[in-house]
Amino acid sequence: MRPMRRKDREITADEALAVADKCVYAVLSTVSGDLSPYGIPVSIAREGEAVYFHGALEGHKTDNLRRENRVCLVCVGDVREPPDQFTVVYESAVIFGTAHEVTGDEEKLRALRLICERHTPSHMAAFEKEAAEGLKRTAVWSVHIDGISGKRHPSLRGS
Repeated sequence: MRPMRRKDREITADEALAVADKCVYAVLSTVSGDLSPYGIPVSIAREGEAVYFHGALEGHKTDNLRRENRVCLVCVGDVREPPDQFTVVYESAVIFGTAHEVTGDEEKLRALRLICERHTPSHMAAFEKEAAEGLKRTAVWSVHIDGISGKRHPSLRGS
């Protein structure tokens, strides 16, 4: 990882993980077979050093991940648009990692539960039924966090 240019906005790894934990979605960046970049939003949930997301068993994202598993996840936390300034104030985390497809049903269910508890906690009564119906047609990926960096605009300190 490169050193951060704006040291005055750099946050600790723990603070960057907190940004990842609260972002509404992350943008997953991969490299296509022709070396073109590909980014797509994903719903994430973290457990320790692993970030989980799900998707289809086939498609551009899946093809890229199966061919090259080094990835980057960009997470944006708090955002403000001051009406009297030409700027956007935000905090962000960038995760560099290695993605692995989760193939065991037990870990897939645990990861899907984490994602759903984070993003749809009020709908968890339907989780068992939905998970049972969709497990075989859903890909789940785990990204091992190899490195993380984060930054926060000074006006968001203490957020």
